[in-house]
Amino acid sequence: MKSVPGPVEHVVVVGAGLSGLSAALYLTGAGCAVTLVERADHVGGRVGRYGFADYEIDSGATVLTLPGLVDDALAAVGTDASSAVPPLRIRPLTPAYHARFADGSDLRVFSDPERMSAEVARACGPEEAVRYRRLRDWLGRVFRAEYDEFLATNFDSPLDMVRYPEKRAALLRLTGLGGFGRLGTRVTRTLRDPRLSRLFTFQALYAGMAPEQALGVYGAIPYMDTALGVYFPDGGMRAVAETLAGAFTAAGGRLELGTEVTGLDYRRSRSRGPARARRVLLADGRALPCDAVVLTADLGALDRFGVRPRRGLRASPSAVVAHGTVPAGIAGNWPVQAHHTIDFGAAWAQTFAEITPRRGGRLMSDPSLLLTRPALSDPGLYLTRGTTRYEPFSLLAPCPNLDSAPLDWSRLGPSYLRELLGVLERRGYHGIAEHFTVDRLDTPATWRDQGMLAGTPFSAAHLFRQTGPFRTRNLVPGKENVVLAGCGTTPGVGVPTALLSGKLAAQRVVGENRGVRTRAPATVRPPSVTEAVN
Repeated sequence: MKSVPGPVEHVVVVGAGLSGLSAALYLTGAGCAVTLVERADHVGGRVGRYGFADYEIDSGATVLTLPGLVDDALAAVGTDASSAVPPLRIRPLTPAYHARFADGSDLRVFSDPERMSAEVARACGPEEAVRYRRLRDWLGRVFRAEYDEFLATNFDSPLDMVRYPEKRAALLRLTGLGGFGRLGTRVTRTLRDPRLSRLFTFQALYAGMAPEQALGVYGAIPYMDTALGVYFPDGGMRAVAETLAGAFTAAGGRLELGTEVTGLDYRRSRSRGPARARRVLLADGRALPCDAVVLTADLGALDRFGVRPRRGLRASPSAVVAHGTVPAGIAGNWPVQAHHTIDFGAAWAQTFAEITPRRGGRLMSDPSLLLTRPALSDPGLYLTRGTTRYEPFSLLAPCPNLDSAPLDWSRLGPSYLRELLGVLERRGYHGIAEHFTVDRLDTPATWRDQGMLAGTPFSAAHLFRQTGPFRTRNLVPGKENVVLAGCGTTPGVGVPTALLSGKLAAQRVVGENRGVRTRAPATVRPPSVTEAVN
């Protein structure tokens, strides 16, 4: 594995999202002196928070899978979730999702195979439950075949897939499993009920593609969602970032919030050799000396660091997200009472065709929406105003990115939100249009203004040419001590992959000889992925 040459005693990590926090913890655990700088006044990045007059709400991701990866990052500095300050308590969500369909039927998603089989039998019939078990088994084998050698590993070249025996064996297993066929085709060939098929294919949107286009290897995503469990931390998703940050500073790391990085100062040891970053330049006029830099900036903002993004990148679809509060009495009468509700429209293939084309995208004509009500899992998130109890509420609608549909979101955003609330009213969520107090509306323009590629928080789509060893690598060509982390680089988009990305970046900095190691307390051993699977 290639790594940063020369001394790496002092490392600066730019960005305190999950990937930056993960990298900072692993580097600190490997003995580096680490400075972590963040332009916001809080940690978390895409898993951050919005603060309003009397409450806070998660600003980004609400789905946590593979929580053992959080344990691994904490263990790198010799602590665990219960000992960290602040401590972290993560609970499984049961059900992980509650899906509702245009015909009024519903399906709950349970990670326990027996309970999920019973749910499928109830909603779709006993024969479909047998087919569900068959699909679950296939998804699990795909996940296990790719995790160690494709997700949790660094690639120096696509040739690594055939150069090393372990990766070659994993590639053969994936090929034999049909991992390079189409995910949508495999799912619909196994299942008969189109409602159930949706629950195992909508995750392709995370990867930036329609199910018909997504490769079978992306079956790992629905497997994590539907079989390994969805979790939620007390206090919200933002609590994960706050605990990781607390563990980092307790281990001796230096965290600077409200610190804007304007660029990197490079020098070359020889006229045509690679450049080496020697200082991180700050907006307040300071410069931080460094032996190596881990950059977690989005692909759309790399140019200000002297890093040229790869040409021809295709971005994932984007999203419109409204955050606010709703009276608990109103929400308590809605047709579904769940932490995560996926409310599907009647259209399916058409929906993906509308928001995922390379050009000419448009808004969903029959939207499928994600409703998030975290207080149902953590009652401490309820708030009282006068005599009325309220709950935080978020609504997410997938939409095209700015490359495929350069819409005027400053004008369109509020009217589109009113349209979405009208759709939900007609679907039985009575009172939402009148009583949902919107405190924040994020659109593709929001993500563009934050430097995100094509105005999407989901970064580059996972096309084959942008996946695995073909994805933007974390070693930057021509920059010998600058390493990338985050959802735009390996292994990809999502909370667990962001945590893995930070670990892989740390491995690039310290190399194989020095090693990124886990130093778990003697009484605590983080659960391995294998144990989670079993």
